[in-house]
Amino acid sequence: MSTHAKRERLLLADLLESAGPEAPTLCEDWTTRDLAAHLVVRERRADAAAGIVAKPLAGRLEKVQAEFAAKPYEELLRLIRTGPPKLSPFALKQIDEASNTVEFYVHAEDVRRAQPDWTPRALDPVFADALWVRLERAARVLGRKAPVGVVLRRPDGQTVVAHRGAPVVTVTGEPGELTLFAFGRQDAAKVELDGDKDAVARLLEATLGV
Repeated sequence: MSTHAKRERLLLADLLESAGPEAPTLCEDWTTRDLAAHLVVRERRADAAAGIVAKPLAGRLEKVQAEFAAKPYEELLRLIRTGPPKLSPFALKQIDEASNTVEFYVHAEDVRRAQPDWTPRALDPVFADALWVRLERAARVLGRKAPVGVVLRRPDGQTVVAHRGAPVVTVTGEPGELTLFAFGRQDAAKVELDGDKDAVARLLEATLGV
């Protein structure tokens, strides 16, 4: 497994362990147990994980995920830490890095920021840049349902258009915070929003992400 993905995997597993199986997350009504089951199914049950993006298969995904959620929590954490089986595409370093770096970062913050005593995490510049590169590539997909124009802006002035339209809202923040915002965690992201008051309100209530 590659550096960023491996580090985020282990950090996420540690957060899930510390929080316990019934803690809340930012993933709607999911508990940490539900989130752990999702992570395991995503890597180990491709037949069911397709339901994440294919609505006709969502029922099967829900059933399989419920089966995994019923397993001992410690077993789920062990499967997350050890990673996918050798024959899984996720076992390839390039795919692991491309698919899991952001996935694990966002879900780690889903656990961290759902707790009342959470504290901001300082990201090293290399990792922040890695998140920004991925955000640049995915911005149009993540922002496709935005009801207004959206520009994501780093403090150093780098920008990417997430959705073309008018009026425009400029969202400014560090790459990690912009990533959370673009993945639908608007309320939890530490960002500044500049634009028409009504447009900002509509964006905060919009469904963003995949």
